[in-house]
Amino acid sequence: MAETFFSPCPRGLEALLVEELTGLGAREAKAVHGGVSWQGDWVACQRANLESRLATRVLWRVAQGRYRAEVDLYKLAYSVTWAKWFTPDDTIRIYVTAQKSPLKSLEFVTLRIKDAVCDHFRTVAGRRPSVDTANPAVRIHLFLTADTSTLYVDTSGEPLYKRGYKPAAVEAPLKENLAAGILRLSGWQPGETLIDPMCGSGTFLIEAAQMALDVAPGLGRGFAFERLRIHDRAAWAALRRAAESRRKPVRALPIHGSDIVAEWVRRSRVNLESAGLADCVSLSRADLLEREPPAQSGVMVANPPYGVRLGEAEALAAFYPRLGDALKRRWGGWRCYFFSADTALPKLIGLKASRRTPLFNGALECRLYEYRMVSGSNRERPARDEA
Repeated sequence: MAETFFSPCPRGLEALLVEELTGLGAREAKAVHGGVSWQGDWVACQRANLESRLATRVLWRVAQGRYRAEVDLYKLAYSVTWAKWFTPDDTIRIYVTAQKSPLKSLEFVTLRIKDAVCDHFRTVAGRRPSVDTANPAVRIHLFLTADTSTLYVDTSGEPLYKRGYKPAAVEAPLKENLAAGILRLSGWQPGETLIDPMCGSGTFLIEAAQMALDVAPGLGRGFAFERLRIHDRAAWAALRRAAESRRKPVRALPIHGSDIVAEWVRRSRVNLESAGLADCVSLSRADLLEREPPAQSGVMVANPPYGVRLGEAEALAAFYPRLGDALKRRWGGWRCYFFSADTALPKLIGLKASRRTPLFNGALECRLYEYRMVSGSNRERPARDEA
């Protein structure tokens, strides 16, 4: 029986997520703002949780209706057969998001949905579930438009970009699903040389190694759907076995990471070890402005740590032109991708971006700048790029 799901993702990756989910068995996959709506059976839901590299969650739609006031939302939530899916012993948390809703207090809406779910359980089971805002067993999401309300049960639990590893994080890390999307947008393919010369906590490196070894990103973690009463354990065990059987043995890969800061190189190494991929990636301490390419051609991806590591605008004004010079001098034959919210980068780097892809890192609007370095080019700096 077909169910309806919604999978949010970083904004800008919706079209890629449609392709990915379709390949995982989704039907009627449609890109909407901030995610993809799709249909499928429970096996497709399980597979999307286990194997999607781009989705943030898999939300299962359980009710939808029009509303004018909070009482309409209470009635919709009360009518849902929650007790078929979980018990009063399971803790809950309610999440409410809205676009153009006329209701004034989302906090009050959250309270009313919680009341409706608890009242449903009092009616059918004689007792109610407790609320746990830190680690709930069941996450219930309500999405409001101007006149329509939709209720979802979160089948993922923790967001899917939490792969189950990575203890040594850095400040403002790049989410794993956004990093995977950037790798997809770069056109990088396993077997092609890849380098992240500003590797930070190693997110690009780990995602690339998992892609190269066909490691399903969810193999190292659990999911909320495993606690639902309708969970098909046999089908889930078969999916996990199939994913495990596809996983290729760990081996040295043409994937390289470096950073000018030794502590970030150490953190990348810790995270690669946590993911079981330390032997796949070559790590070193190096300055991007001075280091030599590891191969004659390949893909460079980087999330320049503007302002944090490099200092204020004066330091950036000096760094970006030097970066452009280094790319021209040493990196001919490479496709270079810089992900940044810094609008000064394209103006100061002195290279013409062949493509700019708008992406969001959370609420922060960014661009992925593509620079195709012509092999053997050591020409004079071209006209400065515009933002």
